[in-house]
Amino acid sequence: MLMDLGNFTPGLSLAGGLLIGAAAAVLVLFNGRIAGISGILGGALSLPRNDMAWRITFLAGLVGAPILANAFGNPATPDIQAGWGEILIAGFLVGLGTRYAGGCTSGHGVCGISRGAIRSLIATATFMAAGCATVFVQRHLIGG
Repeated sequence: MLMDLGNFTPGLSLAGGLLIGAAAAVLVLFNGRIAGISGILGGALSLPRNDMAWRITFLAGLVGAPILANAFGNPATPDIQAGWGEILIAGFLVGLGTRYAGGCTSGHGVCGISRGAIRSLIATATFMAAGCATVFVQRHLIGG
């Protein structure tokens, strides 16, 4: 089976990676905070709420970016082949995993590894191995 290279965009992927890295660096340099989405969202939902402004701004950027892209004629068109039940279960499992791992892929993979944290290296390797195993099972054993 040949791989479809229609979505292979190394230039855009590199640019996106550079922007994510730059945003994480700016947040840690100017605010002393790690750009881990689960930690940012968790902090926004917990008490006390003494540092809400930057959290809400960060989360608004995550939600607002695709809205702005759509407004400028470049809509994000995700192709999610799952029902709401599957999406809710997957979201719950991801949230549970971030609690067990002490952070999410952005916190460990982008920020933790760049700081040289061994636990982030182990967590990221575990995320990647679990993702590879899931794709293998889904595509080759289940047949999806």
